[in-house]
Amino acid sequence: MKTEAPVREMTVETDGYSRQIAVADRGGAAPGVFWMSGLMSDMAGTKATSLDLFCEARGMACTRFDYSAHGASGGSMEEASITRWLEESEAVFRDIASGPRIIIGSSMGGYLATLLAKRLCEEDPECPQIAAMVLIAPAIDMTERLMWEEFPQTVRDEIMEKGQWFRPSPYDESGYMITKRLIEDGRKHLLFDGPMLKFPFPVVILQGRLDEDVPLDVALDLVSLLDADVSLTVVPDGDHRLSRPQDIEMLEATVQRLADEAD
Repeated sequence: MKTEAPVREMTVETDGYSRQIAVADRGGAAPGVFWMSGLMSDMAGTKATSLDLFCEARGMACTRFDYSAHGASGGSMEEASITRWLEESEAVFRDIASGPRIIIGSSMGGYLATLLAKRLCEEDPECPQIAAMVLIAPAIDMTERLMWEEFPQTVRDEIMEKGQWFRPSPYDESGYMITKRLIEDGRKHLLFDGPMLKFPFPVVILQGRLDEDVPLDVALDLVSLLDADVSLTVVPDGDHRLSRPQDIEMLEATVQRLADEAD
């Protein structure tokens, strides 16, 4: 019988900014899954819930959560930043993800997953907490490469003068709020201008060729940035979400393979 993973709240406080983060955690065997969603997505999305049920059927641990200003978590987009979302990701991972985990990040979640892995591997080069990593259309350096560098000057001026701009989105009628805080803070976390990332675990990148939000060249550049056992699968007819039944099957097969190899 399929059951909902229990949801609880945990408090994350950094630099005097406190927020309640919603976490859905399913206990089980290692290696488990640690899911990281994309910008303005949440742990109730198709890929996240499918993975949770996948883990339940196999007795694997699975942790999902919502960043601040996303889903069931508190906080506002005006206060949000890459730094704060990374701090929340690290806090949830350290507090809940016992045993090695397969970290799975989608879009912005792939960027944050890479930043989280970088931080953990700097702390311990063997990085025993991570069994593997799966990055779905990873939006590396998104605030600069996929936002600021692509925005016309009129949009840049509005962000700098008004502090925010609503970016049109096919996934949300109201659009996404892009703030000056988000852009400026993102420059503290750029990866492509830095040294290679040495990860002692396998990294799998899944990328849709028809992705209009995170183009294929970002994934190719990430492959060049990684000093790791890395593989890139390009889905010829895949879009940004990679949430079709066949995409979910590919994701689950990838997770199963990585879990078997980690045993």
